[in-house]
Amino acid sequence: MKKISMLAMGLLVMVSCATAQDIQLPAPDMNVKMTLMEALQKRASQREYSDREISDATLSQVLWAACGINRPESKKITAPSAINAQDILLYVARKDGAWLYEPQSNKLKKVCNDDLRDAVAANQKFAASAPVCLIMVTDLSKFGNRGEKALPMANMDAGYVSENICLICTALGLNTVPRVGMDKAAISKALGLTEMQIPLLNNPIGWPK
Repeated sequence: MKKISMLAMGLLVMVSCATAQDIQLPAPDMNVKMTLMEALQKRASQREYSDREISDATLSQVLWAACGINRPESKKITAPSAINAQDILLYVARKDGAWLYEPQSNKLKKVCNDDLRDAVAANQKFAASAPVCLIMVTDLSKFGNRGEKALPMANMDAGYVSENICLICTALGLNTVPRVGMDKAAISKALGLTEMQIPLLNNPIGWPK
């Protein structure tokens, strides 16, 4: 009986360690001073970032705007999605690892301890200087049996999410730029993606220098 209890305690510790690095984000602050029209006027691609960290509160605002739940009763999101597939998985890459954003719980689920920002930057080293890189990955399995039609719809959905990121970053005073280039093979391996899960776009984000 004692051995069973010790085994149960060991399993409990293992589970606790596995989830200890998950991050429960604070509820996003919906009070942003800049109007949509002002954000559209000021939106611009910015490729320089300070090393100032982005707080969980600010990150929560950015992720909710990107593809968070805006209609809880139907579980629909801020970004348009072809056939409501909600195929875009949004990953957060920082120096201390990578997380998957879970819109339903507004939580970041730890998936990797590696700093993937160099892999995201690839040949454009400026992107690795951003404290946070957001990676848009499509899960093509969510489109069902749509064959060659799935990838164009996925590209469209990634574009919607990236544009939302651009607008909220502008409104909050953050710099960002949408990018296609990245080491997809390294990112896919590190994140444990399946063959149906493909990195499409990324947005490095950070405060201006």
